[in-house]
Amino acid sequence: MKILVFGSNGLVGKSIVRRFNSSSDKYTVIESTRNDTDLFSYKETSKKIGESNPDIVIIAAAKVGGIYANNTQRFSFIIENLKISMNIFESLVDFPNVKIVNIGSSCIYPLNADSPISEESLMTGKLEPTNSPYSMAKLSSLEIAKTMEEQFGHKILNLMPTNLYGPNDRFEEFNSHVIPGLIYKMHKGKISNSDEVEIWGSGSPLREFMHVDDLSSAIDFLLETDSSYELLNIGSNEVISIKELAKLIKKIVKYDGDLKFNSSFPDGNPKKLLDSTKVNKLGWKSNISLEKGIQDTYDWYVKNID
Repeated sequence: MKILVFGSNGLVGKSIVRRFNSSSDKYTVIESTRNDTDLFSYKETSKKIGESNPDIVIIAAAKVGGIYANNTQRFSFIIENLKISMNIFESLVDFPNVKIVNIGSSCIYPLNADSPISEESLMTGKLEPTNSPYSMAKLSSLEIAKTMEEQFGHKILNLMPTNLYGPNDRFEEFNSHVIPGLIYKMHKGKISNSDEVEIWGSGSPLREFMHVDDLSSAIDFLLETDSSYELLNIGSNEVISIKELAKLIKKIVKYDGDLKFNSSFPDGNPKKLLDSTKVNKLGWKSNISLEKGIQDTYDWYVKNID
């Protein structure tokens, strides 16, 4: 079976490619990046799908970033992610036998949803303001998927992973997610012998994190599992405060300076933990602990930084 992975050069895409290239001879992986296909172009997207003739399409392509990037590039986040979803889904309308795995984000759920957040919380309240444009784009992709299933008979599995991290992430100060951003800051502080590292926010929000390879293992598992679910949360069931996370990264990086929390930056959602009961009952669970996963990520970072 041929799997076409859109966004194969990113954090999620690279992990998926590694997984399916190594786990079984059953699949042939077709990688697609912005170098071969402009997903902002319907013509190029449609051409790639037609030439590849895949059995499965995994949508891992997206414009992503941390709280600062989401809050300062709001127009880009909604427009670019809408274009990607619209072009891929529309290009697949004439391929009803192609199974689609659409990778979304836990930010689609309302700010005040009960924790742990179940799939039933979808569309029951207001979104978290700092990343609502990105969330709206991802919600739109769910609605597009639903209409394709209803009108054309496609089989689409929408996966909502918790906060992901791992090798091949974006490690920088302003546009990173929290774990790669903290790794970047503390490694830089370690090398420069800085007395302190500033961390945005109060440190009090509670978050769930999952190594990206756990998401890839979930996709592999679900492609082999007979399930009627159209929407599934994929989480680690571990929750940690940003302050405790920072201390853990400090220990792994071996940074000796102080951690300074700057409360003038927004905290975002005070607590976000997904309810992964459905996928757990099917037989899948994450198996990479947070400490082991961050150590793996930091080891990769040290080997691959410029």
